[in-house]
Amino acid sequence: MKRLIPILFTLFVASAGFAQTATKTAVHLYNPQANAQADIDAAVAKAKAAKKHVFVQVGGNWCIWCIRFHDLVDSTPELKDLLNKNYETVLLNWSPENKNEAILKKFNYPGRFGFPVFLILDGDGKLIHTQNSAYLEEGNGHSVKKITEFLKNWNYAALQPENNKY
Repeated sequence: MKRLIPILFTLFVASAGFAQTATKTAVHLYNPQANAQADIDAAVAKAKAAKKHVFVQVGGNWCIWCIRFHDLVDSTPELKDLLNKNYETVLLNWSPENKNEAILKKFNYPGRFGFPVFLILDGDGKLIHTQNSAYLEEGNGHSVKKITEFLKNWNYAALQPENNKY
């Protein structure tokens, strides 16, 4: 009986760990089956009409930093508001299922900076900036201050001549 108790305890701990793993849900921010070019075209059209830019977040459901960035923006009202007021957003998948190679080639291979990587497009779909997200980090995560500065510096209004008289 003394030998049976440690065995039962080990089985109980192992099954509890398995149950926790089995109940975790997979993250589905990015859609590997999406027509990324159609998503970008739609965002560009909306951005042009609204005098906004397009914020493209390139990454995948496998990327913990992509998920952390998304969660930070989603849970920080100031960031979420800044992004929504100034940009149309597209989540562009990069994964073994769909690398979106033609689109990423068109945007000068932004994956060379790692993931997530951010693209800013104007209302004509022209790439005006590629942002290595590592420069928006501080400590163990992304910096709200650095992200705010980045979003403010690349929005539509910031790039208008009348707003840049020195």
